[in-house]
Amino acid sequence: MTTQNLLVELFVEELPPKALQKLGDAFATVLGDQLKAQGLATAASVVTPFASPRRLAAHVTAVADKAADKAVQQKLMPVTVGLDKDGNATPALLKKLQALGADVSNPAAAVAALKRAQDGKAEAMFYDSVVPGATLAAGLQKALDEAIAKLPIPKVMSYQLETDCELPGWTSVNFVRPAHGLVALHSSTVVPVKALGLTAGNSTTGHRFEAAVSPVVLADADSYAATLKKDGAVIASFAERKVEIARQLAAAAAKVGNGARPIEDEALLDEVTALVERPNVVICQFEEQFLGVPQECLILTMKANQKYFPLLDAAGKLTNKFLVVSNISPEDTSFVTGGNERVVRPRLADAKFFFDQDRKKTLASRVEGLGKVVYHNKLGTQGERVERVRAIAKAIAKQLGDTQLVQDADLAAQLAKTDLVTDMVGEFPELQGIMGGYYALNDGLGETVAHAIEDHYKPRFAGDALPRNTAGVVVALADKLETLVGMFGIGNLPTGDRDPFALRRHALGVIRMLVEKDLPLEMNALLAGAVPAFGDKITDASAQLADFIYDRLAGSLREQGYSAQEVDAVLALRPQRLALVEKQLAAVRAFAALPESPALAAANKRVGNILKKAEVEGPVDAHVNPELLQEKAEQDLYAALQRFVPEANAQFDAGDYTASLQTLAVLRAPVDAFFDDVMVNAEQLDVRMNRLGLLKMLHNAMNRVADLSRLAV
Repeated sequence: MTTQNLLVELFVEELPPKALQKLGDAFATVLGDQLKAQGLATAASVVTPFASPRRLAAHVTAVADKAADKAVQQKLMPVTVGLDKDGNATPALLKKLQALGADVSNPAAAVAALKRAQDGKAEAMFYDSVVPGATLAAGLQKALDEAIAKLPIPKVMSYQLETDCELPGWTSVNFVRPAHGLVALHSSTVVPVKALGLTAGNSTTGHRFEAAVSPVVLADADSYAATLKKDGAVIASFAERKVEIARQLAAAAAKVGNGARPIEDEALLDEVTALVERPNVVICQFEEQFLGVPQECLILTMKANQKYFPLLDAAGKLTNKFLVVSNISPEDTSFVTGGNERVVRPRLADAKFFFDQDRKKTLASRVEGLGKVVYHNKLGTQGERVERVRAIAKAIAKQLGDTQLVQDADLAAQLAKTDLVTDMVGEFPELQGIMGGYYALNDGLGETVAHAIEDHYKPRFAGDALPRNTAGVVVALADKLETLVGMFGIGNLPTGDRDPFALRRHALGVIRMLVEKDLPLEMNALLAGAVPAFGDKITDASAQLADFIYDRLAGSLREQGYSAQEVDAVLALRPQRLALVEKQLAAVRAFAALPESPALAAANKRVGNILKKAEVEGPVDAHVNPELLQEKAEQDLYAALQRFVPEANAQFDAGDYTASLQTLAVLRAPVDAFFDDVMVNAEQLDVRMNRLGLLKMLHNAMNRVADLSRLAV
């Protein structure tokens, strides 16, 4: 069995750029996996994907022209079914053997060739055969069909192929884009496979305008990329094109000088890589007058509409130069430069027009317009939403600051959504909040309010910055709480794969602000305080929402490296100050490392079970009458509690949770002795209740930082 490298290429019309890389990787991966599954390639075979705007391809090393034959043993049926009382083959057995291709002309010989083995309680017959290995032509056909069928196509097209039959007719084909060519080379040999009405050959098509020859003939599988680059003016590898574009962008920026650098945007780089076959970066510019428009507007219109790379200066400010990744490389680039400069100018002029028009009206004058914008059919308009956010923000601000903070937060909350009815945000919704900040400065509202308006959507995503000032934090908290409380209040909850109102992201944003800003706000009060702002529009789902937020917190903490057991122990108590949770986790981790920890955790679990059972009949009071302590072990435990719990409580109140738990670790010996020597459920009622009170006192003392029973193995 000989092995050679294999190349398969599907040449198509321009593929959707945002899906190209995923399509190329999927095509190569499935093709390689299918060849390996059929024994035509090995686990060591290397699969290399290629993807350009007009082709998907895969190069697979060490592919055999025929897979090895495979010995197969197949269970037929129980002996009692396959043989009659005389040991002869039954019709059922002969029919089964015949279906498997065995020679049944001599039934006795056929039976003699079968193997018998115990199968459970019955003896069964087994048939040994050799399955011929797949040929490359058959195996590749199957792999190619599978690779095409499993492509993650965002949207399928239907198109017609002219049939080869004598009568004129059309055959309908469904694929992401019309396909025009198929290459399948095993070394230099064409593999006779078909797909999408095409028959494989050894030639492809190069660059639409700059190919040196057409068609591009491929000598063998290994020369694919080099030949396509040389004769077809195409860089077939997505990764190679991306690196080349990044190199050219950096070189062009260096040529501009003054510390210029292209804006960093991985998604834009990927999209541009999917739009060109041989990149050529050129430097363009626009009139400096447009720099008076907020740079976010200009950057967005250049990136989103034109796929340009704006250039920033060393201080991160937008310059009037930008980079274009062209798909052609003429000797005179002036036509490319001039054309792109002409195209971008109207876009920038539109942005300047929107900005100038929007500044003619104050944000305050736009508040009334929010009453005409529907937010949600059950929760009313954006105007009503703004009033709810204001009420929540004022309540939070009163807890965090003085009168000035209340005023700043209230004004920012009132105006935060007004940019939704501006021309600029109408054209570019991604700029909401950002434009509000600019317009607030234009209205003379000051940086505090302007920054609060701009930042109230933050954090927008994982790793995003938090609001810059306290007023911004207040409004951002209020905005997210309004969304969470409102959506939970009308039962509009996220499902496994759907979260249209980004409630998970909002919950994580609330958590981050409470923790990273070390806010002295309690969770239950925060949620309950937001409910009255809705009047009778919602039902109070604070408890359900709290569970949702703590679930998000648990996931976040586990991602930070805390164990599920540690997180469970702390969050089981539903800590109200989320800013203190990490200190509690650190204390639990330190406590778990103590030699006394396992015994105390187990005892804590036992105490919890005893109290739970006892409290079925009524609450247990954490009160002890020393005169009813009869056994030395319970007297010693009570004395230890009297001695060490005040010290542990003082440490807890001071925020030293680690020291508090370590102080209580000395209780291990008296606790162990208590359970060894004392029967809690004494017959005498007052003695029994006294002992339960002692356990309640112990339980309360041990579980202020975390539910230590969750640490029990």
